[in-house]
Amino acid sequence: MLVLAHISDLHLDGSVRATERAERVRDRLWELPGRVDALLVTGDIADNGTEPEYEEAARILGLRDGDAPFPVLTCPGNHDSRGPYRKALLSRPGAEGPVNSVHVFDAGAVLMCDSSVPGSDDGELDEETYDWIESALDELDAGLPALLAFHHPPAALHHPLPDAYRLRHPDRLAGLLERRPEIAGLITGHAHSPAATSFAGRPLVVGPGVTWTLRLPWEGEQAGDRDAPPGLAFHVLDDEGRLTSHFRVVV
Repeated sequence: MLVLAHISDLHLDGSVRATERAERVRDRLWELPGRVDALLVTGDIADNGTEPEYEEAARILGLRDGDAPFPVLTCPGNHDSRGPYRKALLSRPGAEGPVNSVHVFDAGAVLMCDSSVPGSDDGELDEETYDWIESALDELDAGLPALLAFHHPPAALHHPLPDAYRLRHPDRLAGLLERRPEIAGLITGHAHSPAATSFAGRPLVVGPGVTWTLRLPWEGEQAGDRDAPPGLAFHVLDDEGRLTSHFRVVV
């Protein structure tokens, strides 16, 4: 069994508010060593994509000194910038192209995929990323389930704000899922709203936002609820390859 914590959309901008909310969630998660296998952070880590914002993220997430109690796996969102992200968050400057990484555990693998499009709020898994996904899956042991994690949901969530900036070309992702039965589910962020649906016959789980929560159209005219507490999710990939998700708020 693989147990994953999941946060998204920290939007760290140097403000006391953003830092306090991210640290509050971090403190809750850091109480769970030995019970969680990894933490997924699905994009929009920074608000403006600057090096100081990623330096702050590295400190909060335990990436600077390596003091996180479990692996912290990240991928970029539309507010992130690949150059500063690599340099200040990952300490791997100089590379170009999408920021993709695979992480293999005894009970499953997690592919952190870059759906960001430089200069745009839209999302897309580009040719290089699709080739990388295929190669990464080919290298896994037979029968090991895998999760794909990225920022932009490929399906409509029934709110005009996130639905305006969904993943481009979802039919290509659907084709990948049809060919790859080992992919047990998709995990995304971007919407600032905990949500669960399906895409191409697989579970699609959207993590809540840390910085603010999306109000759905029937909940009020103002889209962003800045007073709602930050949220997090826990995903369990069991021995049958079944994905179960739980959502929490941090008060």
